[in-house]
Amino acid sequence: MRHKQQGIGLFGMFFVAMSLVFAAIVVMKLVPPYVEYMAINKVFSAMVADPELKDAKPSQIRDSYIRRSGIDNITSVTADDLDISRDNGQLVLSAKYHVEKPLFSNIGIYIDFAPTTAPHSAQ
Repeated sequence: MRHKQQGIGLFGMFFVAMSLVFAAIVVMKLVPPYVEYMAINKVFSAMVADPELKDAKPSQIRDSYIRRSGIDNITSVTADDLDISRDNGQLVLSAKYHVEKPLFSNIGIYIDFAPTTAPHSAQ
């Protein structure tokens, strides 16, 4: 009785390894923009909860954002990018920005972000 060999061949192992390397590169490129997005949301939430900013002027809100974003090393959204509004007396902060991360040669990743503190926003 002959037994057929089973297992992964050299080509299959190479394909699996290349797939894992590609996935790891994509993850390493995507993690920093999402971490920064979460930091922006954290700063926005802290600013909305700050009683000193409840009735502040837009220039004071922008100054507060500059200080807070410097602490969290936020570079994608500047104070000029902030959309400041009020909804029923509640401060609402939002911004729209995109991040482009190159992968290989002329292939890259383009991600749109829209952090906001609006209560009924679809993010």
